[in-house]
Amino acid sequence: MPREYPSAPLIGVGAVIVEGGRVLLVRRAHPPLQGRWSIPGGVLELGETLHQAAVREAREETGLVIEPGELLGFYDRILRDSEGRVQYHYVLLDFLCRRLAGDLLASSDAAEVDWFLPADIASLNLTADTVEVVRNAFLRNRT
Repeated sequence: MPREYPSAPLIGVGAVIVEGGRVLLVRRAHPPLQGRWSIPGGVLELGETLHQAAVREAREETGLVIEPGELLGFYDRILRDSEGRVQYHYVLLDFLCRRLAGDLLASSDAAEVDWFLPADIASLNLTADTVEVVRNAFLRNRT
């Protein structure tokens, strides 16, 4: 199914990786949200569990091996074109994750990756749901 102008919503997973009081974000290389900072993640593939998708997407975009933990939240991302048609429609499930291994490297759909402190979040022009889930992750993180 195409991601742009889909015939049904797509399921997306996000890996909210918090370490040392910082969160890992990626700058999107492709639409939607091209050029904006976001949580590492992507679309669930057929036959894949939500946790498997989070692990795969985190590795593809950041080079890190992660372990997904608790579900932080679920969100609708519906973006319409100038005529009001649904151009993108995702149901997003974001998991609090911890790094197990790997070296940080932007790849796949990420133009850039970096760690951010809670104080940095307001200046990044994140979507409202991304701000919410990142703040939730900082509150729930135990490391």
